[in-house]
Amino acid sequence: MIKFLDLQKINAQYNQDLKNAACRVIDSGWYLMGKELETFEQSYAAFCGTKYALGVANGLDALRLILKGYIELGVMTKGDEVVVPANTYIASVLAITDNDLVPVFVEPNLETYNLDSNKIEAAITNKTKAVLTVHLYGQNSINDRMLEICLKNNLKLIEDSAQSHGAKWEDQISGGIGDAAGHSFYPGKNLGALGDAGAVTTNDAELAKIIVALRNYGSHVKYENQYQGLNSRLDEIQAAFLNVKLKYIQDDIDNRRKVASYYLENIKNTSITLPKSLNKKGHVWHLFVIRTHNRIKLQNYLSKNGVQ
Repeated sequence: MIKFLDLQKINAQYNQDLKNAACRVIDSGWYLMGKELETFEQSYAAFCGTKYALGVANGLDALRLILKGYIELGVMTKGDEVVVPANTYIASVLAITDNDLVPVFVEPNLETYNLDSNKIEAAITNKTKAVLTVHLYGQNSINDRMLEICLKNNLKLIEDSAQSHGAKWEDQISGGIGDAAGHSFYPGKNLGALGDAGAVTTNDAELAKIIVALRNYGSHVKYENQYQGLNSRLDEIQAAFLNVKLKYIQDDIDNRRKVASYYLENIKNTSITLPKSLNKKGHVWHLFVIRTHNRIKLQNYLSKNGVQ
């Protein structure tokens, strides 16, 4: 059987490092909001090229907290609109609707499957406050046109970087290009924890300060709750695991690119539409997504031949 995702094999590479990290946390007696989280936040901010990285419980919460933070700052109010790609995972949309904001769907570019920047302006109204762009399947979705539209219309540019750890646009890394970004470290991601985990990255000091409180019941000081926050903290053991795996992420990206190149060069079936990469550094190949009119037939064929 060729597995779709062999997490045992992936994590076996770091077996002893992960065990050492777990023992370190267990022996410390400190399991939330400690040194492992602080170390990861500093390292991941440096990786993304941002001033702040804030660990949270998962990728959905990362996006929810960004929008909630903007509402607390008065940048948005309930009922405002957020442009979002029609082709995305439901978490991108739930983050919007959970904050009583309105998702406005824009179709993707058929070559990249990402938000089509040429269709954004037609979706903007006087209630539009942000563009939430998704770096789907590991490919950067931001370009000059998108940045120009956001600047011209005074819109926040929020990145859903759940699938794009390390993807680049020019010299900037996914999560460090827009105003704020939400990251997921779900086990199957390129940078995966061994459970749920997420983060927010931003250069906005005010937003970062509010999110620090919002992730912890709306509190900077215990029992003093300034906001209606969430319980959304990245625990010490997952932060410790991520500290291990962050050290090896470039090797993983390089390996994914080699596999993708092999597929692109050797899949010859003309009834299959292969994915396109706009530039080598802009794609980290979280997924290699193909299109075909014979979807069910192909799925059945692969299944019969032991390919998940």
